[in-house]
Amino acid sequence: MARIVMKFGGTSVADLERIRHVAALVEDEATAGNEVAVVVSAMSGETNRLVGLVDALEADIAPDGEKRTSAIEDEYDSIVASGEQVTSGLLAIALRRRGLKARSWLGWQIPLRTDMAHSKARIAEIESSAIGPSLEGGNVAVVAGFQGVNERGRISTLGRGGSDTSAVALAVALKADRCDIYTDVDGIYTTDPRIVKDARRLNRVAFEEMLELASLGAKVLQTRSVELAMNNNLPIRVLTSMRDVGVPNPGTLVCHEDETMEERVVSGVAYSRDEAQITLLRLKDRPGMVAKVCRAMAEANVIVDMIVQGISKSDSAANLTFTVGKRDLEKALAALEAAQDEIGFEGVKSDGEVTKVSIVGIGMRSHTGVAQTMFEALAEKNINVEVIATSEIKISVLIDAEYTELAVRALHSAFGLATT
Repeated sequence: MARIVMKFGGTSVADLERIRHVAALVEDEATAGNEVAVVVSAMSGETNRLVGLVDALEADIAPDGEKRTSAIEDEYDSIVASGEQVTSGLLAIALRRRGLKARSWLGWQIPLRTDMAHSKARIAEIESSAIGPSLEGGNVAVVAGFQGVNERGRISTLGRGGSDTSAVALAVALKADRCDIYTDVDGIYTTDPRIVKDARRLNRVAFEEMLELASLGAKVLQTRSVELAMNNNLPIRVLTSMRDVGVPNPGTLVCHEDETMEERVVSGVAYSRDEAQITLLRLKDRPGMVAKVCRAMAEANVIVDMIVQGISKSDSAANLTFTVGKRDLEKALAALEAAQDEIGFEGVKSDGEVTKVSIVGIGMRSHTGVAQTMFEALAEKNINVEVIATSEIKISVLIDAEYTELAVRALHSAFGLATT
């Protein structure tokens, strides 16, 4: 007998028919003798609908001129978290209709305690003193994902993708044997199958590889959930909820690299269109100038990613290029304009039509020639590289957005990642 946490995303519980199907998948695990906890997202599109309702009211000007207060933030989290409350209750009913003992659990009932960050809270602690014995008694626990309770006893939300984090954190707290993440795809692929038709499903992926892939644009798993699983050596299995009970559904196992077995230099090609490039022209070439730029971005709550500096020794000036999230571009430009005199640059250029393309693989640690293969493959397609960033197991490049699909296909082919 194993203890398993099963997580189902919005497309898996999109309507009553899908919820009934999820109930059948859960029943299959429970009748096999396993202790099962289930974490669910809101129905597909429901969270966006709820956010829209709040935004519509916030567009009204309050008598005192205030748009957002801590009290309103509390109500925002309470409203947006209600989608998962509905889904968890419906699934619990569906399970009971199949003869299983089941009940729903909200974040505050477990409780799943978080910090005070509005709409992007981080988990501080999960108590298992109530839910653990319930599982041991043969009950299926259906947990509302994405939500917890903060230090003031109010509902908090974990941000987009927070249900993945809820599921992994719950699995860690319950000392589960595995966390199964059910999605609308049947595993982790070598790249986006919509771009490369012969992309291959991977049987196993190392935690570090998955963490890089998730942070670089792969949307299957949320970054925080992978990090939490890696820190606690908790295996995650990614598989589809779209197959019938009894049909083979191996998915992809995310685990410690010693268990991956497959020998490969590069495991996957990822890309992110959510990038914008900023270039500061003739930045003073003195120690501490880059630190000033980063400070201005940090104060504006903008994350800086790739950085490259072209130094000109002749006139003590340089151009500094870096990337930020596309949605943060206007905010970043405004912060730079306000700090221009302090930082000391003559002008600024920006480009929102860029893409970050990356190769990832733990085999890069011990193999030479990986960078050569990558840049030769891009050069053969006449794709110019704007910025480069590397780590021990990844190389990322910034290119013009119009070459995204061409670059992904070229790299996928160059590293032999296809099924044939």
